[in-house]
Amino acid sequence: MDLYLPIANLSVNALVIIGLGGVVGLLSGMFGVGGGFLTTPLLIFYGIPPTVAAASAASQVTGASVSGVFTHMSRGTVDFRMGGVLIAGGVIGAGLGVFIFRLLQYLGQIDTVIGILYVLMLGGIGALMAKESIQALIALKTGKRPPARKRRHHPLVAALPMRWRFYRSGLYISPLAPLLLGMATGILTMLLGVGGGFILVPAMLYLLGMATQSVVGTSLFQILFVTMATTMMHAMTTKAVDLVLALLLLIGSVVGAQIGTRISMSIRPEYLRILLAAIVLLVAARMALGLGWRPDEIYTIEVR
Repeated sequence: MDLYLPIANLSVNALVIIGLGGVVGLLSGMFGVGGGFLTTPLLIFYGIPPTVAAASAASQVTGASVSGVFTHMSRGTVDFRMGGVLIAGGVIGAGLGVFIFRLLQYLGQIDTVIGILYVLMLGGIGALMAKESIQALIALKTGKRPPARKRRHHPLVAALPMRWRFYRSGLYISPLAPLLLGMATGILTMLLGVGGGFILVPAMLYLLGMATQSVVGTSLFQILFVTMATTMMHAMTTKAVDLVLALLLLIGSVVGAQIGTRISMSIRPEYLRILLAAIVLLVAARMALGLGWRPDEIYTIEVR
């Protein structure tokens, strides 16, 4: 079932794209992650241009975040004041990301930079996840529980001026800290098409010291609006958003997420985390191979 993607300017098998979305949705349901950081690499592996893959993945993340945000809002686990500051920073970061994206396009290095950033990002995250997962498995086998984490914001955050109270998060910190954090995730969203939750959630826990029950809902709240703004910026500036591609991914991810959620209920969390770490490291290795591997033919011509 071939389908033409107008922005990517190539024909793809629609069932394969839906399948890729299903794989990402499956991982989202199983591991509780947005999956956006895997969408772009999988699309690149399939042959979608990196610029189109990154821009379209951001729009897919927007659609996939909606149901999660409403669920957390109904449970009262969204800190709207913290989320508003993070969104403001994210929009500013996305605006900065536009200039970086266009500059790299002008220099002809955008595809290479996207690949390098993904290798560094996925490699680092995968290694940290693997380390924590192995420690959790060892603790499970020996019966020793790791010491409970003390909730406290980072000293650098404590040193920032002009403090606000974030009641839902249980914090009294400067809004500059979440603003800068939002800016960083906004730049990443613009360049890589990721929601940024895999960086935002740990940073909210370990840097800002937020209450655990408010972290995921507030993160999804920020991701929803920042990816929405990023998609609009991409559509108006880089013209790289392929809505047909995003729709196919969204169809697959919705179905896959339901299946993944059911699977996650029958597997211990420790084994899920080590499996996710292995998947992330494998994707990073494949991206690194793609950057360094020289094809037999530099280019090919196909006559039809």
